[in-house]
Amino acid sequence: MTSVAPAIGAPNTSAASGFDPFGTVNERPAICTAMPDEAAFFTALASRQSAPLRVGMAAFQAITFADAEVLLVTSGIGLVNAAAAATLAITRFGANLLISAGSAGGMGAGVRVGDVVIGNETAYTFADATAFGRYVKGQVPQMPATYQASPDLVRAALAATEDGLQAYVGLLISSDAFITANNFTGIVQDFPTAQAADMETAALAQVAYSFDKPWVAVRGISDLCGPVAADDFVTHLADVAALSARVVHRVIRNLAVGN
Repeated sequence: MTSVAPAIGAPNTSAASGFDPFGTVNERPAICTAMPDEAAFFTALASRQSAPLRVGMAAFQAITFADAEVLLVTSGIGLVNAAAAATLAITRFGANLLISAGSAGGMGAGVRVGDVVIGNETAYTFADATAFGRYVKGQVPQMPATYQASPDLVRAALAATEDGLQAYVGLLISSDAFITANNFTGIVQDFPTAQAADMETAALAQVAYSFDKPWVAVRGISDLCGPVAADDFVTHLADVAALSARVVHRVIRNLAVGN
């Protein structure tokens, strides 16, 4: 599968009022968020933006972000919403890579609220076809055990982390269930190397795998999975969504100039 990050096109400047959001760029990176609260921090860093175009549950905006034309996707929360939006991003709006952005819950022993986890692989938290004897936990039948991110994009994301920011690279798991004290122990037993958990990345990565597109996850840690996760999530969502946006902004900028 594709592991090399494609080149990013420069913004169209043919006319001052001619920002044609969906007709001027054949290929562009897609930044995939779940919630408007997360997407807002990306539009705040954009120099230009189109009005949102809603298709199904998802909203799509063309933005000029770090001097590049980028597709900003707000999919809605959860695996199916993420997969539907990612499919549209690739097939209808010309996305040539996917960046899973926004917030996540911390899973790794050293991960703390306010850190960043860069997902270099992902799996489904509750996928279990082990009864067939040839699959592992987290693996969908006839799919790989984990979906591997583009090494180029992982390196770009790690290089884009801010001075003094703690960043972790590793496994990110996804499901439609919020991880609490009731299910945390079993999940850690199944995925002892997981650094973070969210509700979209594995679905985005499966779509990227199916269409042979590179992907990476850049998620700010809003809570630590466990007893107080829901309270922490509400308290820290804005801070870590802004952090994810700043890191992704640097990733796009560096890719655009070939760094």
